[in-house]
Amino acid sequence: MISSLHGVVLHATSDQVVVDVGGVGFAVAVPADVAHTATVGEKMLLHTSLIVREDSLALFGFADRGELEIFGLLISVTGVGPKSALGVLSHLTADQIAEAVTAEDDAPFRRVSGIGPKTAKLIVLQLAGKVQALAAPSKPTAAGGGDVVTQVAAALVGLGWSERVAAEAAAETAADATEAERTSVASLLRRTLALLGPAQGSQARV
Repeated sequence: MISSLHGVVLHATSDQVVVDVGGVGFAVAVPADVAHTATVGEKMLLHTSLIVREDSLALFGFADRGELEIFGLLISVTGVGPKSALGVLSHLTADQIAEAVTAEDDAPFRRVSGIGPKTAKLIVLQLAGKVQALAAPSKPTAAGGGDVVTQVAAALVGLGWSERVAAEAAAETAADATEAERTSVASLLRRTLALLGPAQGSQARV
């Protein structure tokens, strides 16, 4: 069982990275936010799940063990395969998944490509009582900045980024922005777009 990989990124796309570990390149399917942070030539640590089938071996990698645990729970749901589970984690954070399950709200899952209404309901039903808010704490922002960050994230979703990538990018930008920028949706949006880059929007929907 391969439970983690730590090596140099050789190649990265919108949903996969190739990591060189001791001269061996491992192709790992990853959520959109992990792919976005992968930089060729730099080291990356991934917590992995090896899916073994009769005709293939597939590695799925995540930034932390919390995401890996959520992935394991998702693929235990009837009708949810590894690729669909990865799609959920590309669009929703662990906290958002936990909140949706706790609220018995299947709408966030129905917005994920490949997840139909029946499967979305099954995710909520079968994960009830199993998921917890596992995402890392948000970086602090100035008082009153939360609403601005939320609006920026919503604008990014409208431009084509997934909810997860949009929320994390907006929060990261807000943490490094000036107080004036944190109170202006337009200013913070410009900085966040500069962080994401013009070509990422079309890749965000995995």
